[in-house]
This record gives sequence, C-alpha cells and structure tokens, in this order.
Amino acid sequence: MNRNNTRNAGSNRKGHTQTAAGGRKSGGARRAPSEAVVDAPVQKNDEVVVDIIGLTHDGEGVGRADGFTLFIQGALPGERVRAKVMKVKKAYGYARLQELMDASADRVVPVCGIYDKCGGCQLQHMDYTAQLNWKRQHVVDALERIGKLQIAAGEDAVDSAGVIVHPTVGMNEPWRYRNKAQVPVGASAGEGELIAGFYAKGSHRIIDTDECHIQHDRNDEVVRIVKTIGRELGISAYDEESGQGLLRHVMTRTGFVSGEIMVVLVTNGRKLPQAEQWVERIRKALPEVKSIVQNVNTRDTNVIFGDETRVLWGSEVIYDELDGIRFAISARSFYQVNPTQTVELYRKAVDYAQLTGTESVIDAYCGIGTISLFLARKAGRVYGVEIVPEAIEDAKRNAELNGISNASFEAGPAEVVIPRWREEGIIPDVIVVDPPRKGCDPALLDTILKMQPERVVYVSCNPSTLARDLRTLEDGGYKTVEVTPVDMFPWTSHVECCSMLVRQDNQIGFSSL
Repeated sequence: MNRNNTRNAGSNRKGHTQTAAGGRKSGGARRAPSEAVVDAPVQKNDEVVVDIIGLTHDGEGVGRADGFTLFIQGALPGERVRAKVMKVKKAYGYARLQELMDASADRVVPVCGIYDKCGGCQLQHMDYTAQLNWKRQHVVDALERIGKLQIAAGEDAVDSAGVIVHPTVGMNEPWRYRNKAQVPVGASAGEGELIAGFYAKGSHRIIDTDECHIQHDRNDEVVRIVKTIGRELGISAYDEESGQGLLRHVMTRTGFVSGEIMVVLVTNGRKLPQAEQWVERIRKALPEVKSIVQNVNTRDTNVIFGDETRVLWGSEVIYDELDGIRFAISARSFYQVNPTQTVELYRKAVDYAQLTGTESVIDAYCGIGTISLFLARKAGRVYGVEIVPEAIEDAKRNAELNGISNASFEAGPAEVVIPRWREEGIIPDVIVVDPPRKGCDPALLDTILKMQPERVVYVSCNPSTLARDLRTLEDGGYKTVEVTPVDMFPWTSHVECCSMLVRQDNQIGFSSL
C-alpha cells in the first residue's frame, strides 16, 4: 500500500483545491485530462480514507472524499475505512474496501464462506436488527424524497399530519427462508467438470457451491444431487459464449408445509440423454420429489426459462400452503419465495383492506391468486386480473382447490379489464395492487383514480416506485395513511412494503371511464 498517496477524506473535505487539468495540489502526480475525470478530487487507483455516512438502496456504503461521493461495497455507516478508487464518474465514483480502520457496532461476521464473492446477499456483514432499522429508514427516505410525503414523527403513533411508517416486520429466524433455488450450471476451468452455484458480483462467472444459508436445506440437497448425477452421467454444461452444451440451470422448489419437492432441468435442447437414469436416480436420492420437469431454452438469452416445459416424471405441480390456503405451483408459477413473510405481508394487506364481508375487491396483478384468496376469506367478492394467461389458469385452479367460490379471475391488462368491469356494473370498494419492481402502469393508476374506490392497498417490492405512485394517487385525491415494511429477503438490500390509502372525499362520484 502506498500510504503517501492515501488521502484522508474525513479530515480534509474542506479547503482542497483543484488544478485546471484535474490534478491535485496536495499530493499525487498530475494526470492528463484523457486519463482523469476533470474536476474530480479523486482519480482511479487513489487510496483514500473515507468516513461512511450512509447506505445506498443496493447496500453499498456511501462516503465522501473531499466532498466527492464514493460508493464502497461492504462498508457500514459510522465506519472509517481505507479504500482504493476503482472507477470515477462525473458526480460519483466506486471504491474497493481495503482496510477497516474504525468498525461499526453493527458489524458482524458473515456466516457464508463465499459472501465476499457472491452477489446474492448484500448485508450479511450487518447486524439483523440494524438491517431492519435501515430498511425502514430506506422506505422513509424514498417517501420523503420521491413521494414528497410528510412522515409521522412516531413509528406507531397516530398522526393525522403524516404517514405512519411502522417498524420493519422481521423474522425470528432469518435463515433458510427461500423455497426456490435457481442456479446456473457451468464447467470448471481446466478440467471442465460440471459445476453449479451463483454468479460472482457483476459477472457471469459461476462460483461452485454446495450450500446457501438463505435457501431451504432441501434445495441445497437437490442442487448437490443433480450436480453429482450430471457429472457421473457425463452431461455437458451450457457455455454462454459458444452456445454449446446441454444443462443451463437447475431449479428446485420445496413446499415448506407439504414437504413436496419439484426439480426442473433447464436444457439447451429437447433431447435429454439418459433421461430415465436422471429420473431414477433423483427419485432414489430424494423420496419427497413429486415432480421432475424439463424446460427447453435454446435461445441466446439471460432469461432462465424457455417456452417449452414437459414433465419427465410425476405431477406438473407441487402443493404447498400459506396460512391454511393450498396452492398448486407449477415450474413457471410466480410464488413468493419466503412463505413465512408472505403470510405476514398478505395478512397486512387484508388488514389494510378493512373488510367486513360485503365488499367488492379488485386485485390487480393477481398472479396465481395468492392475495386474492387471502382477501376472499373476508370479502363479499374478489375479482382478480393478470396479464399472464397461465397465471390466471393457476388462480382459477387454486380457488377451486380451496373451495373458494367468491373469487373470479380474468386474463388481460388491468387498465383494460378493470374499466370494462366498471361498465358491467362492478364497483370496487377496495383495489389492491402488487406490481413488479417498475411499479404500476400509469394507465392503471389513472383507472384507479377514475374508479374512486374507498381504499387502495399497495403492495410493493420497490420503495422508489412505490413513492412515485403514491404521489400520483395523493395528487388524485387519496391520502396515504400507513406503510408497513416487511423483510421478505433478510441479508439482502431488498424490502417489501404494504401501504393503505383512503379516499379523502367519500362523496366523490365516479368519473366516466
């Protein structure tokens, strides 16, 4: 380490001056403009001492070097670190943690042996309670900065002047919570042996691993067994560069309540050599397996699944339960990966809907009907809409499976189907939305404002787009009353939210659609 080129950003933020070419008067060789970002106080390969003042939404530490923002993976708020600048842009840069000088009291030792290489978890170095507090603050910051919403002073106190943001709902045991694993398959360098694991951060280089601490242990077991069988049968791994090789991914689902297991082999081609031996050996090693499926994906794409899925053995679905409701889950069904926290999230959605047994509820983005069926137990009637036809078929099957007759489902864009329902006389008391990360389609938000339900329940996996959409709904006459963050993905930077909005004037009439 060249300590002569180490800058103490914590004590020297003020008073540092620039040269016209972007060099620095206080140390370090002047660089030609072609090699430096003009006016940046730090340059690539500089070593700096940085005080960490926050975390990004991706869990990276945020520090300042002479007033210049640096993002440093693995650093925590309150820490002082020595870091090497790796990339410099006009307004910010990225640095690599070199030395921890003053550690945060929230720092813990990661339990995962490949944590510093794998990109799956971002916060295993942070105490779990601190994670929950940070996730709540992340939601608050988004609501204030993007949504321009006033936040109530207390986390649980009733405050008509602001939005109540409750403490993040965490897990008593935040490990082994994922019911689905989907791991890429490759070949080891040199020997070409079949490997399976997770991509290294920011790359498609596979880190071979047999254990993931956030996966259900049966998922780990399935991946180990399939990898071993593939090696012994001489199955080739798909190579992204050449497009050759057979096995692309292994996907497995485990029912937390049922114990049933599904194994999916994603292949680059329909022909599966020694298919009977695959099936026989998987069944022998894993008696709980109920479904062995092949998905064919021959496209040059990062998308895991192809269009063709066929059952090699057993059922096309496995079954599991959420809060007493049974679900049939196919290979390509969207089904929340953390069943424990899914129940917490959906119970909160039902609570925010304030159902008495007579209400009509529309569930936009209903998927396979998970939230819809939770709602149907307390509503008069539930109408689910989803753009994916296969998901709607799953939703209908799940309603029938549970003997729920007051829920109906239709495929199509919500912003098209819901206005037609209004024309047919369906007037919702509550609309529930659970959109993808990009948030609600603007046309759907416009539809909600025209429909004027008494309450809107917004389930979100992205605080930024949630805040944006809440602003739109607030401008259209709704008030955001409460937001409850739920930790669906412990040890990662992700947080889900459930929000309740009420119509400010219940006398507002319906606009023409």
